[in-house]
Amino acid sequence: MHPDSPSSRLPAPGRRAVLGAAAASSALAALPGTASAAPDARKTPSRRKPRALPGGGDLGPNVLVFAPATPNIQGRLDEIFRQQESAQFGTGRYQLLFKPGTYHGLNAQIGFYTSISGLGLSPDDTTINGDITVDAGWFNGNATQNFWRSAENLAVVPVNGTNRWAVSQAAPFRRMHIRGNLNLAPTGYGWSSGGYIADSRIDGQVQPYSQQQWYTRDSAIGGWLNGVWNMVFSGVEGAPAQGFPNPPYTTLATTPVSREKPFLYLGGSEYRVFLPEKRTNARGVTWGNGTPRGTSLPLSRFYVAKPGVSAATLNQALAEGLHLLLTPGIYHLDRPVRVDRAGTVVLGLGYATLIPDNGVTALKVADVDGVRLAGFLVDAGPVNSATLLEIGPRGASRDHSANPTTVQDVFVRIGGAGPGKATTSMVVNSRHTIVDHTWVWRADHGDGVGWETNRADYGVVVNGHDVLATGLFVEHFNKYDVQWFGERGRTIFYQNEKAYDAPNQAAIQNGPVKGYAAYRVGDDVTAHEGWGLGSYCYYNVDPGIVQHHGFAAPNRPGVRFHDLLVVSLGGNGQYERVINDTGSPTSGTSTVPSTVVSYP
Repeated sequence: MHPDSPSSRLPAPGRRAVLGAAAASSALAALPGTASAAPDARKTPSRRKPRALPGGGDLGPNVLVFAPATPNIQGRLDEIFRQQESAQFGTGRYQLLFKPGTYHGLNAQIGFYTSISGLGLSPDDTTINGDITVDAGWFNGNATQNFWRSAENLAVVPVNGTNRWAVSQAAPFRRMHIRGNLNLAPTGYGWSSGGYIADSRIDGQVQPYSQQQWYTRDSAIGGWLNGVWNMVFSGVEGAPAQGFPNPPYTTLATTPVSREKPFLYLGGSEYRVFLPEKRTNARGVTWGNGTPRGTSLPLSRFYVAKPGVSAATLNQALAEGLHLLLTPGIYHLDRPVRVDRAGTVVLGLGYATLIPDNGVTALKVADVDGVRLAGFLVDAGPVNSATLLEIGPRGASRDHSANPTTVQDVFVRIGGAGPGKATTSMVVNSRHTIVDHTWVWRADHGDGVGWETNRADYGVVVNGHDVLATGLFVEHFNKYDVQWFGERGRTIFYQNEKAYDAPNQAAIQNGPVKGYAAYRVGDDVTAHEGWGLGSYCYYNVDPGIVQHHGFAAPNRPGVRFHDLLVVSLGGNGQYERVINDTGSPTSGTSTVPSTVVSYP
């Protein structure tokens, strides 16, 4: 970073030290060892079956449930925020749940690993006259590290007419109704690098200000103020017109396929999990016109997992036909969690975190219909895992078009909270999988960070056909960030930074090519399409590194890209081209994107 940059005076390592500078100026998540009876010559050997696990039960101490009559709600919210405000790599995990009703005079400030949600079937069932706030006072007004938090299924009437949600990656805003404006920048309009909105209605104007990029899906907005580098909309009523690169809007009238994230709600006095139905050519919110479409499951159908439970117990619950509800906390795994049954739901609350301790894959999904993974974090362990998350086994080929697997708000991290390694973070083998908002991140700051210390060569690898990614954030991998080998893949919105910490040009040399592409489509692929994709470089160890291109793909008519950009952040490294050998080079320290509107 430049020594005179504001980030050089920040209290923590300068992540994205130059990322927001241009923006600010221009825009201003085998069964247990069953004992067997000792063989006896006089008796037939027998095995005791493990006792069936119960469904339902208490949600644990880190799920806080409020009703309008609950005393001192503000005091409890403030207590949690004080603990979580700057605990970027801490162990605290919290879910804040609000029963249907109306709440007055609240300001819920949301810190790290904190999720706030309403318990109605519609956001309008739970109204907060007040604010749900994310700001960046803890980081001197820089919001580029406001990760791992969420808001869902609430209506908010902001005190001054505008609610502030100044976030960056892994901070989804889902199924929200803002009866006013939504400001996405921190106080003082400091840097910010988000973000994601889905199934939400903002009655007033969305005000990104310094946000470099943002993806909004299947929502309704009253207006959109500005854009910096890459603002993408699909299925959004009120979205600005297509204009990339100036203004930098990529606008699709509909989202090809979507299915909203499962969510916890109260049916009478009982907890249930709602499973929204799949939509094709989706546009606008799923709620607001009567009961939302979908089905629901009682909590008794879920094994309510608590931190400290073993992978063997989680697998036993799944084998018994239960779904998994992961309550807030950290789960250490000595073997993969195996999801083998069609329609299984694995839902995390409060950024429940899975850590493979001995190089295993944290979670594996079979080649079955309709699995829903949502709302948890996978944190690499210190022993290298070949993969951290596997959607379908190698060679999966079944048609899941009628009932796809969805991966939503499932975040992957290698390093930062401590040493972690993984050769490949997420592998998608199952056909028709929808990856709807993920951040797959090789840490560039925190503990256990270094070119070899948190080695992770590949971020996301897609082998399955007909996979759709809506809101794909993948950053800092040692080699390729995304590799896509399946046919007919589609990505709507992609955000990437190349690894900051490459020691020199030789460390990233890819045969005759300078550097590994941020997003590579396999040489044999005949059909692929992407909209609104951006890659940034900030080679701060060796600013002289040259990256040939951000994107690599076979040059054939069926492989198409729309609205691509590459940016050199402050001149720390440069791109020679945007995609393959097409596009102008970046140059100097101006942090101005080089763009390609259509390829080929």
